[in-house]
Amino acid sequence: MSVRTRPSTRMWIPQDNPAVYKALVALQRASAAGVDAEIGELIAMRVSQLNGCAYCLHMHAGDALAAQIDPHKLLMLPAWREAGTVFDGRERAVLALTEQLTELGEDGVTDDVFDSVRAHFDAVETGCLVAAIAMINTWNRIAIAGGYPAGLDERRVSVPVA
Repeated sequence: MSVRTRPSTRMWIPQDNPAVYKALVALQRASAAGVDAEIGELIAMRVSQLNGCAYCLHMHAGDALAAQIDPHKLLMLPAWREAGTVFDGRERAVLALTEQLTELGEDGVTDDVFDSVRAHFDAVETGCLVAAIAMINTWNRIAIAGGYPAGLDERRVSVPVA
């Protein structure tokens, strides 16, 4: 990987605050370790769609395609409730949780959504799912605040850190 100059953004967290970036990456890795890779990409893409984060959506669409996730499934993600059998019960439970945690309303996460997740995942897996959803929401907010453009990928940009 070649060293490049700082990307043209309002804020570039890997360089502007490397300690926070390192901690976020560690939490990202810990939460992802307990989540099926395909479900993890569905979470990342759905959250990024809901938050309007083109940077993260572009990055995770590429990751999902590289992981050979069915492109039809990715295209149906915004209409997962109406998609019939495209998404299985586990994925539907996770997507409902993803939406409720991303768009927190007065009721937070409803018992029926949480119970649906717990019907498919144990306590450790559920904790990892919640952390994974929280992490992509965090990354979305950092990218949006920093003005990260679609197509840039912090994992492939190396900047010297003081």
